[in-house]
Amino acid sequence: MNEDALKLRTKQFGLRIFKLVDALPKTTAGRAIGNQLVRSGTSVGANYRAACRGRSKAEFVAKIGTVAEEADESAFWLELIMEGGLLNPDLVSPLHREADELTAIFTASGRTAKANDPKS
Repeated sequence: MNEDALKLRTKQFGLRIFKLVDALPKTTAGRAIGNQLVRSGTSVGANYRAACRGRSKAEFVAKIGTVAEEADESAFWLELIMEGGLLNPDLVSPLHREADELTAIFTASGRTAKANDPKS
């Protein structure tokens, strides 16, 4: 998958997060998890774009690590939504799968970039 495709994919992930958060119940738990999920879910795309503009391999590796962490954190909040019964798991699980896939993609990308860096 190329850079532009990943930029689009991470943006779509953020937009899907918005829709899911809007569907959460307006309870203390729903608001708390929703706020955290919006932050982590939109951070995936924002930090990926920043990584693509990295001035060095080390900066790219560091930013990609942040992208992977934010995608994984999003997966955590989605798990809480499903396991806490806040939304029907059938509605949440496709987005959870996407969070897991993005985590795997960016974790592998970071490892590859680090392994290909002669300074590491």
